[in-house]
Amino acid sequence: MRRILAFIALLVAPLLAAADPGSRLLATGGASMFEGAAGGGIVPWAVMSGYGTREEWGGAVFATRVDSGDYRLDSFGASASFANRVELSVARQRLDIGELASLAGLPQSSLNQDVFGLKVRLLGDLVYDQLPQVSLGLMHKRQQNFLIPDAVGAVRDSDNEAYLAASRLFLGGAFGYNLLVNGTLRYSRANETGLLGFGGDRRDSRSLLKEGSVAVLLNPRWAVGVEYREKPDNLSFAGESDWQDLFVGYFPDKRLALVAAWADLGDIATLDDQRGLYLSVQVSY
Repeated sequence: MRRILAFIALLVAPLLAAADPGSRLLATGGASMFEGAAGGGIVPWAVMSGYGTREEWGGAVFATRVDSGDYRLDSFGASASFANRVELSVARQRLDIGELASLAGLPQSSLNQDVFGLKVRLLGDLVYDQLPQVSLGLMHKRQQNFLIPDAVGAVRDSDNEAYLAASRLFLGGAFGYNLLVNGTLRYSRANETGLLGFGGDRRDSRSLLKEGSVAVLLNPRWAVGVEYREKPDNLSFAGESDWQDLFVGYFPDKRLALVAAWADLGDIATLDDQRGLYLSVQVSY
């Protein structure tokens, strides 16, 4: 995985310096969610990363940190989109569980995961079509240190999941401000998005999970919104909470996007009331 990300960095560096961003409107590529796909912070949208139109290509590199006090999640990766039709993404995640490891005497203080994504636009357009933009996404996830997930009842250390996302930008749709609405259905059995493995002693089948985002664009550079992500409940040792956040996005130009959010992650692996700051930076090309 490190070799893959290093290779991507070598390819992207000259593009960031030389290539012009694509022709789509500012902020219509969204940000990079922590799993690598274009979207909000915790929910994938139907949009493609970067700003390429049907005759162009683009993408993004990103880094994200979420800190709830007891846990800290770091994620970084890259994506590339082609002709506003296909998106490929890759992300590496590290969850620091030092507090839990200390309390429970666990042998490891972090959980790591790699995520490989593919998204295809099926129909519609975010802005210019009567239909919303609809995209089908696939993610392949690999949990890298399975000792702890196996001990708490997870069945497997890697899995595939699918999602269907529909996104629409309503021009002037919120008291004169542009309004973005996204709905996503995910088919998954990932425990804590896969960081605690996949499937469990309570349930090993995939669940159909609801996710959504609503954002108001205060002007071309600033957006505020909320997100919700339903989670499965596969492990009997601890319940798994749904996630939600309140975010602010800043897009000074097509090169850069900054996102800050207050994330409510609920109960995670026996530790209650996990809330904290979400910060993400994205560079588009």
